[in-house]
Amino acid sequence: MTRAYVVLHDHASAGGHVSERLRQRGFTVDEVTVVPPDRFTDPGVDFEFPAPADYDLLVPMGSPWSVYDEDRIGSWVKPELAWLADAVAVDIPVFGICFGAQALATALGGATVRSERPEVGWIEVGSDDPGLVPSGPWLEWHYDRFTLPSTAVELARNDLCTQAFRYGRSLGVQFHPEVRPEDIAVWLANGGAAEARAIGVDPDALLRECAARADDARSRAYALVDAYLARIGGIG
Repeated sequence: MTRAYVVLHDHASAGGHVSERLRQRGFTVDEVTVVPPDRFTDPGVDFEFPAPADYDLLVPMGSPWSVYDEDRIGSWVKPELAWLADAVAVDIPVFGICFGAQALATALGGATVRSERPEVGWIEVGSDDPGLVPSGPWLEWHYDRFTLPSTAVELARNDLCTQAFRYGRSLGVQFHPEVRPEDIAVWLANGGAAEARAIGVDPDALLRECAARADDARSRAYALVDAYLARIGGIG
C-alpha cells in the first residue's frame, strides 16, 4: 500500500486535484488539518507530525501564514521544518506546494522572504522542463517567495521569483496545481475577497476565470503529479 500524507495548514485548504490524482494512482491519502477553524485567528496550535518513514510521500500544502511568522505559528512551523529536513535526509520524497514549497526550501537551507509584490490570479510560468512542470498559466496566491537551497535545481520561474525546484526526490512549486473553482470560492469567503480587492484583483472575475479554466487546470495538475511521481519521486 502506497501512502501519502497531505498537510492542510488551515481549514480553508484542500488537497484538490493533487489528492484526487494520488488516489486515482492507487495511493492511500491521509489529509490532516493543522489549524482548525476555531483557532484560525490564534493559529499557534500544537501539532505532532508523523515519522516521515511512515509514508511514501509527504505533501505540505499552502497556508495563509508565512514560514517566518514564528510569533504566530512557531509552535508548529518549526517542527514542520525539522520534519521536512528529516524526510529528505531519509529519502522520503516531498511535494511542496506554495507555503509547502517555501517550507521545503527553508528546511533545506534556503529562505522564505517577503516578495516584491503579491501574485494573485492566473500567472504565466516559464519552465525549463515542460514535460515535468508544464509552463503556465498557473493559479497563484502568495505574498512571499523562497530562495533556493544551494544544491537545488531551478525548474521554472517568472519575472518575480522561482516557481519550481527539484531537490533529490523532492519537488517544490510556488503555484497551486491543486485548486478547483470550489476551493477558490472557499478562499474568497474566508477573507480572500477583501485581500484580492486590496491589490486590485476582482474576486468575482477571478472565480469566473477559475471556472472557465477548470478542465484545463485539472488536466495540467494531473500531468504534473504523474510526471513528478515517475521522474522524480519514483513512486506510484
